[in-house]
Amino acid sequence: MAESGTITIDGAALAYTDHGGEGPVVFHAHGLSSCSANETEAGLIDPAALRAAGLRLIAYDARGHGGSSGRADPADYTWDNLAEDLLALADVFSPGVPVHAIGVSMGTATILHALTRRPERFRSVVLGAPPTAWATRAAQVAVYGELAATIEADPAAAVSTMESMPVPEIFADAPNQAPAPAPAVDPALLPAVLRGAGASDLPEPDALTGLTLPVLLLAWDTDLGHPVSTTERLAELLPEADAHVSRTAADVGTWPARAAEFFATRG
Repeated sequence: MAESGTITIDGAALAYTDHGGEGPVVFHAHGLSSCSANETEAGLIDPAALRAAGLRLIAYDARGHGGSSGRADPADYTWDNLAEDLLALADVFSPGVPVHAIGVSMGTATILHALTRRPERFRSVVLGAPPTAWATRAAQVAVYGELAATIEADPAAAVSTMESMPVPEIFADAPNQAPAPAPAVDPALLPAVLRGAGASDLPEPDALTGLTLPVLLLAWDTDLGHPVSTTERLAELLPEADAHVSRTAADVGTWPARAAEFFATRG
């Protein structure tokens, strides 16, 4: 039976759900302005599939997101700082024993930063919807800055502003499967969350080439905020990476089963 609670880390009460099981721990790290419940509803993570594979899922909300508290400080929401939260949670739920992790967008970035800091804490990872990075990052940073300024000028428009963001073509016929556009973030915190993302990038390529753990990369097409080019570059950099690109929403729906199988075959 699932159990929920909070753990305070560096001033934030991080909400989590422990979906149970006796096997190796899998952490789920969600995307920017989303939360674990939203991504479960969107079909990006399936607790039942992971339990059936003999795994123990810990799904948590990043600071300032979902049920987790946060401060209006952009530095709290940079990807490298979020990585420290993930590592602290790993030490709580799986002390001394490596974990698996599955991320989406910001969650993928969080995992990659955690990997470069303490690679020994991870058995294998699934990196979903890798975001813009390196050469493609500047345009997305500008989008975050514009959104933050708009919301600061009119906090009441936070939800409508975020919902006005375009839905990738791949989800045009299946909008309920797309990551929820309505922010799971308090409007008072949302500008700081966006500015923290805008101050972030993936780890430098040279920091990734020595990561030898198994990696499954999952990308969806037609999304400028999550370009397939990032996945292709990560597949080149990470020595033990396999990549799969979804061209339809129906194929994105296979991600939870792919992740469960991947983890189950890696102990």
